[in-house]
Amino acid sequence: MKLADSHCHLNYKGLVEHQAEVLARARESGVAAMLNISTREREWDEVIALAAREPDVWASVGIHPHEADEHPHIDTAKLVERAAHPRVVGIGESGLDYYYDHSDRDRQRASFRAHLAAARETQLPIIVHTRDAEEDTAEILRDEMGKGAFPGVIHCFTASGAFADIALELGFYISISGIVTFKNARELQETAARLPIERLLIETDAPFLAPVPHRGKTGEPAFVADTCRFLAGLRGMAAEELAEATRRNFHTLFAKTAA
Repeated sequence: MKLADSHCHLNYKGLVEHQAEVLARARESGVAAMLNISTREREWDEVIALAAREPDVWASVGIHPHEADEHPHIDTAKLVERAAHPRVVGIGESGLDYYYDHSDRDRQRASFRAHLAAARETQLPIIVHTRDAEEDTAEILRDEMGKGAFPGVIHCFTASGAFADIALELGFYISISGIVTFKNARELQETAARLPIERLLIETDAPFLAPVPHRGKTGEPAFVADTCRFLAGLRGMAAEELAEATRRNFHTLFAKTAA
């Protein structure tokens, strides 16, 4: 079984201290591709350097909505410039988080639009974080898509089935994390079971959100295999079939990884 972890944070505390071992365990579990996501400007060099060293790891450049207040200087031009690196395959993560509201909502929205413009200009996928902000996220995505199409993914999907339909209508992929394995994730399980296979990705968001049976532990890319097996069971298909489909989708969406 060969898998792709479409979203992890290999440079975060909990993983970075023993990164070589984390990567080894991922490979032993069948993980053939990992996308290492940045959330702050100061991470960009480190995330890109790891991707340059490891042939099965790629990088993104972006500013998390939590960090929007601290990065008013990050505009479309800066994102486009850094995205030119051959190992940078996506823009983000960016989006809106009204659950924590760590940054001003207007600043979040402005940052999100700058990232979407970078995705449009580079044609690299936008990696969208949205929490308790479905209406504004959908409105901004529709508005920006009207200015010219761009690819993207809703990462760590936990939104409503209605929002999933909007994202699919806009051409987005949807990435499912270990949250789908949690007992209280019934609505998410129902949505994940019906998503079109050609638009589905899986991720760990490591070091966060370790799936059952690892819940409560530090998440790592190796655990994407557990999410794959659980999601395959929900969908009534073999885990190997789902792994192959989601890995193929990963390379289709993040087209620079296939070069």
